[in-house]
Amino acid sequence: MELKQYFELMTDAGVYKIIISKQASKQEEYKKIVVEKKNNKYQIAKYTDKQVFHENMSKEKLAERLEVIASGHFRQINGMSENEEHIVLISKDGKANYKVKKIANDAVTIKSNKSDNHNRKKNYILEEGMKIEPLTDMGVFTRDGKVVNAMYDKYKQINRFIEILDDEISKSGNTELNVIDFGCGKSYLTFVVYYYLTEIRHLKVNMVGLDLKKDVIEKCNAAAKKYKYDGLHFELGDINGYKTPFDVDMVITLHACDTATDFALYNAISWNAKMIFSVPCCQHELNKQMQPETLTLLSRYGIIKERFSALATDAIRGNLLEYCGYKTQILEFIDFDHTPKNLMIRAVRRGATPKSVQTRAKKEIDAMISEFGVEPTLYKLLEL
Repeated sequence: MELKQYFELMTDAGVYKIIISKQASKQEEYKKIVVEKKNNKYQIAKYTDKQVFHENMSKEKLAERLEVIASGHFRQINGMSENEEHIVLISKDGKANYKVKKIANDAVTIKSNKSDNHNRKKNYILEEGMKIEPLTDMGVFTRDGKVVNAMYDKYKQINRFIEILDDEISKSGNTELNVIDFGCGKSYLTFVVYYYLTEIRHLKVNMVGLDLKKDVIEKCNAAAKKYKYDGLHFELGDINGYKTPFDVDMVITLHACDTATDFALYNAISWNAKMIFSVPCCQHELNKQMQPETLTLLSRYGIIKERFSALATDAIRGNLLEYCGYKTQILEFIDFDHTPKNLMIRAVRRGATPKSVQTRAKKEIDAMISEFGVEPTLYKLLEL
């Protein structure tokens, strides 16, 4: 039986995941192949030492494609369905042995519960074993690409951020991206984003990190040179009034304090940026201004007032982005257990914004401003 037929048997049996492993030789281009069913299609992920290459395939064409990728290059194939494991072992002379092993439901449960307390079964975009220098320098990865146990939460947070970017970038069709990262600080996340865009998405990228601290900028530029990230550089400057060197496709703001987020969003809107990813930090402006007319209970208790004003700030920002032509979502960035500052604003420019969307967005903002007696910075900057 040909390898193609084994793959057909697996897909007909309803496998949701196929792992192709054990390289035929050390010279093979790919370390492993992972195939996952996603809705009505399958995603093929081909892993090298440093990169992962993705392609999507229909069920009808999957077996033929996997035969081309795997034949002569790998010695083992494992396909997982709900109750079965399909195993193909290939000898050095190319002979294949195919068997199906039943998986008891209680065994599945035990395996699920033993997930190393870290949910390591999840397939991350930045996987263990990939050589990502910034993650090594952060102390998230060891030198051989293993996640440091004490840094596993940080590893999940970084992947969550990349996943939120990937949701939009994978649909954008861009081959080039001009990116501004406001308030980059000395965080290595800027470098990780650049790695993702260039090494995983294979885009041509011009990326600028902006910060107010001279020593941070110098260190970041030295690190970019060390990593040979030629399309990434850092500049000393303020978010307010920054003059961009190119037409901006994407703006990132991570933990820009208080109204700094508003200035970053205002710039992104002014530049007609296609995508905005903003994680706000401390938000004091509305907390100081809040004087509700009828909903006085929301300002009576300090902790309630603090949290409500932060949520109100981001709700208003979201509606202002909707008004300005962006499809906007406010997402949970990381678990609330780790930090209460766990929201991300993701905004993607629409082709055209219906007048009804603008009218509703503006009406809701004005009602909030009227009730609580606030003057949000972004609202004032936009001069609505």
